Amino acid sequence: MSLNFFDQFMSPTLLGVPLIAVAMMFPWILLPTPTNRWLNNRTLTLQNWFIDRFTNQLLQPLNIGGHKWAMILTMLMIFLMLLNLLGLLPYTFTPTTQLSLNMGFAVPLWLATVLLGLRNQPTATLGHLLPEGTPTLLIPILIIIETISLFIRPLALGVRLTANLTAGHLLMQLIATATFVLLPMMPTVALLTTLVLFLLTLLEVAVAMIQAYVFVLLLSLYLQENV
Repeated sequence: MSLNFFDQFMSPTLLGVPLIAVAMMFPWILLPTPTNRWLNNRTLTLQNWFIDRFTNQLLQPLNIGGHKWAMILTMLMIFLMLLNLLGLLPYTFTPTTQLSLNMGFAVPLWLATVLLGLRNQPTATLGHLLPEGTPTLLIPILIIIETISLFIRPLALGVRLTANLTAGHLLMQLIATATFVLLPMMPTVALLTTLVLFLLTLLEVAVAMIQAYVFVLLLSLYLQENV
């Protein structure tokens, strides 16, 4: 049987039932639930501190109207981060390596920001399609270019998240396979490859967190243009 590096991105099944739903529900099980006690435990305190700092950082440039999105953006950030980090564990599946899932997150939220702008400030929203002071001959071309760039935004959101996670998983599997093959032949080289794999794993942990933050940050920037 030939080794296929892309098999890890296939949704696992059990008795013909896809397990992607289980993989998407599992992060919420790991989150600590609030208690009625006066003092929370360290885990819950750390979680509340992280959510508070992230929300302040994310919503600082937005006006009061954009603060209604605080719950959605914060929960999306935590959900994507946990999915990405859990996908780095052995014998696990990363749902965010599926472009269809990422587009399912990106398209509705991007469309909501656009519709919100068209409802609240239609003149300013449509004005983004034509920069001020544009020469008359360039007006049709610039409108077409800006419209295309507007509709490419959700595609860029989904593709960026998918490509970064997919590339990282493939690179880790390639280096791990090379380590396994080199171990009986060249132990010294295999040891160096193991060190590279360890450093790459640390990098992938950072990438998993950063990509979730970038996804939500770009959504907040799109929201900032329309509120």
